[in-house]
Amino acid sequence: MTLPRIESALPAGEDPVAYARLLRRVRDAALGGPAGPPAAPAPRAVIAASWRRVRSGGLDPAGGPEVPPLDPAELHRRRAASGLAELMPVLRSRLLPAAEAAGQILVVVDPSGRVLWREGGAAVRRRADALGFVEGSAWDEHSVGTNAIGTSLVVDAPMHVYAGEHYAESHQPWTCAAAPLHDPVTGRLLGAVDLSGPAHTVHPATVALVDAVCRLASLELAVAYERRLERLRALAAPLLARLTGPALVVSADGGIAAATGLLPPGRVALPSSLRAGPMWLPALGRCTVEPLPGGWLLRPGPPAEGAAAVVLDLSAVPARLHVSGPSGGWDATVSTRHAEILLALVRHRDGRSAAQLARDLFGDPARTVTVRAEVSRLRRTLGPLLDSAPYRIPPDVRVSVRLPPDPALLLPGSSAPLVAALRG
Repeated sequence: MTLPRIESALPAGEDPVAYARLLRRVRDAALGGPAGPPAAPAPRAVIAASWRRVRSGGLDPAGGPEVPPLDPAELHRRRAASGLAELMPVLRSRLLPAAEAAGQILVVVDPSGRVLWREGGAAVRRRADALGFVEGSAWDEHSVGTNAIGTSLVVDAPMHVYAGEHYAESHQPWTCAAAPLHDPVTGRLLGAVDLSGPAHTVHPATVALVDAVCRLASLELAVAYERRLERLRALAAPLLARLTGPALVVSADGGIAAATGLLPPGRVALPSSLRAGPMWLPALGRCTVEPLPGGWLLRPGPPAEGAAAVVLDLSAVPARLHVSGPSGGWDATVSTRHAEILLALVRHRDGRSAAQLARDLFGDPARTVTVRAEVSRLRRTLGPLLDSAPYRIPPDVRVSVRLPPDPALLLPGSSAPLVAALRG
């Protein structure tokens, strides 16, 4: 696994006060404020890209949209549905002491950038209150501009944003370091974790600390998931021994616990409204579904009749996929890389070779090993909806794509040549 490069907003050895003044001049020159010095350096590439996204959305650096915080009932509902509540003990134990010692707050947000938890000392919480940085507030780029939380969710990487790198004028006196948090099994984005505080509390190592703790929390999720699968396997063993024909037992989120009579996929994409009875699933076709404690028994039957339909929604962040078949449908979020692959295959319904996809994604036809690995992961979700040799979506599958209203906002975290050309 390749770890992302973690870059602090404050270079080692720089005086924080002097560097904050420099960032202010850089920001003023880039965003149309008072003219900076002729030799003013350019902002970091990730910051410049974020400023362009935010400006294209029409956000005023001096103000911003009035996005009210969630009411207490909705905040409670989102906390319960987030899957993050079970991680709060490890996040508190590893990060809250550092936050309180530095005069910062610990913030945990959902994938949309809504603040679910905000904890820390009373003094810094009062300062955050003055910014509207409260539980239930929206801290995505669209709502408050460039910041570590919102920008880390867009680029899906750890982010440190300091002083004048913030887009909003009111955020200039702050420093923040955030990292995205993923489900280690499905890869689904769960949200982000952040340490924020007044600019004088900046430390270059904070973003690395936050990222390391997020990885520790993700590992805890993986261990808990394996325990659940082991319990399901113990339940499934005698059940499968009595059956004839192919069958498999999956967890509530599609993880494979046990199988007989077939080579199972890596996981099965399950619809959110899975129910007992006949069901069409993309990795297996027509199945009979039976509920089990903590999971499902799936018994593949004859192939389903009728064509499947796929909708790739690139107007959503992250991108979403909706697949419908004769017996129902399912929805899932897809990573930026998998969205790029699907977009290339939609544009080339006759198919793409690994080298052609490598050129679409990386501008380098030699990177076929990476392409094959990514397509293999994508096929675990799509199953028979993705052919190989060449890679293509079968001709009998209806496909449609929803694009963002502004082409410049297409897959904002992508650097693929294919996407760059479409933005233009």
